[in-house]
Amino acid sequence: MILVDASVWIDFFNGRDTPAVDRLCDLLADGAAPLEMADLTLFEVLRGFRHPEDFLAAKRALAALPVVAIGGADNALAAAEHYRALRSLGITIRSPIDVLLASFCIEHGYALLHSDADFDVLETHRGLRVWRH
Repeated sequence: MILVDASVWIDFFNGRDTPAVDRLCDLLADGAAPLEMADLTLFEVLRGFRHPEDFLAAKRALAALPVVAIGGADNALAAAEHYRALRSLGITIRSPIDVLLASFCIEHGYALLHSDADFDVLETHRGLRVWRH
């Protein structure tokens, strides 16, 4: 299974041409790609739309994806452990949601498509699988 970080979705909806957006477009075009949406990523993406029509269009487009809940006590505890392990190395991840997303991927064997350097650290030091195909 593959989750996509808000950094990629935001670039996608803003029409930016990036390697991660190209990979996302390939996944969406595939139709059979094992792509899901994390609930907190859905929040991060949809909260940023200024115009109601853009919000509704994005909401409709994203509704086609299965949504997986990444919160909950088990993932919160695992995320805290990942965060603390990185802090012990002098590394601070800026977004708590990013730590929850990465933790869910690590604990459940998901790959993550992203364009956020914080995830590179989680890949290097905590075993996050990153989607690069």
